[in-house]
Amino acid sequence: MAKLKKILIANRGEIALRALRTIKEMGKEAIVVYSKADKDASYVKFADLAVCIGKDVSTTSYLNIPAIISAAELADVDAIFPGYGFLSENQDFVEICEAHNIRFIGPSVENMRLMSDKSKAKEVMKKAGVPVIEGSDGALQDVQEAKEVAKKIGYPVILKAAAGGGGRGMRIVESEKDIENAYISASSEAKSAFGDGTMYMEKYIKNPRHIEVQILADKHGNVIHVGERDCSLQRRHQKLIEESPAILLDDETRAKLHETAIKAAKYIGYQSAGTFEFLVDADKNFYFMEMNTRLQVEHTVSEMVSGLDIIEWMIRIEEGEKLPSQDEITLKGHAIECRITAEDPDKFYPTPGKITHLITPGGRNVRLDSHIYCGYAIPKFYDSLIAKLIVWEENRDRAIAKMKEALKEFKIEGIKSTIDFHIKMMDNPDFINNNFDTKYLEK
Repeated sequence: MAKLKKILIANRGEIALRALRTIKEMGKEAIVVYSKADKDASYVKFADLAVCIGKDVSTTSYLNIPAIISAAELADVDAIFPGYGFLSENQDFVEICEAHNIRFIGPSVENMRLMSDKSKAKEVMKKAGVPVIEGSDGALQDVQEAKEVAKKIGYPVILKAAAGGGGRGMRIVESEKDIENAYISASSEAKSAFGDGTMYMEKYIKNPRHIEVQILADKHGNVIHVGERDCSLQRRHQKLIEESPAILLDDETRAKLHETAIKAAKYIGYQSAGTFEFLVDADKNFYFMEMNTRLQVEHTVSEMVSGLDIIEWMIRIEEGEKLPSQDEITLKGHAIECRITAEDPDKFYPTPGKITHLITPGGRNVRLDSHIYCGYAIPKFYDSLIAKLIVWEENRDRAIAKMKEALKEFKIEGIKSTIDFHIKMMDNPDFINNNFDTKYLEK
């Protein structure tokens, strides 16, 4: 396939700057789009061309497909890189790109379609021989069917939005008396968030760990893994701290997990970067949860332990290049990422505003992915993520110590941020001793 020369980044924030750097390092032109609220963003200044695509809110800008396609045609780009969130898993957008002869840096519509509906994805994975959690056969028709399935598999159960993600449209139900209200509220929330109130059900696994496998798949049928990530420290199903490798796993379980993700990717004929997410129970049994057919926020920890640039490989895969063999990928050391958000660290509500003072951390194997600067006004219209702080060291203890020092160096004034929360976590005995699960912070 032809090499790409101009790539438009259909995103904002830290990922827009992160992608811009890789694109320019590869000798290609980087085009960015921005909303009126993001006119002063750093990546707008660094791009080869920046195009305003709409007003402040996402629906009139970053989710505005006609405006993004118009910007792509105006700039005469070869391809669009979607990042994460926004249009990154929008099948209509991929098809529209193809109709305008613009290449989409990501998987095919068929791959997305297969994995986007969580209940259908589970059925596909069953056929692929991947362990799945017991639950409904596809989508639930109504509350009555939900009651019948719950009775069959036993409480507690979890109701999930078929078209969902990010913890929305999700309810844990401990007994039959609560199921009707849970179903109605979850379905309503899903309808509001995703335009689809369809629900499915799974047996709820108590105190699980959330472990995911990063894969890369090329257009020649080759699939490799880039290790696994432990993303168990979450609040309302939103990840806060991620690390690689997952020290919970023994070598045998780790090898099985990697093999399972590769087998699953090959079964669906996947191409590009993707992530298979699993729940791991107390006995180290793992179960498929979902697949993200896009770049993950936390891809950075996989990059730190592998030395790969995953965005670069997404572009090279789109250009038809073959992946290296698994034997050529060496995973070493330990990486930790802390997501820094513009939120009150005690109550976790957004605190947009102007940054009046900023000191960023540095040093050996300290990486900061961020678009903020002193004087930057954080808009109130988007996700509150403002930085990802990632460190690498030879082992986990050293990585925790390095992260703690990096966090102490990181000073942001003018707004509240979650830096202090992360400093406390680096001193938390349960975190240090690997004694936590996905519900730890809620407890």
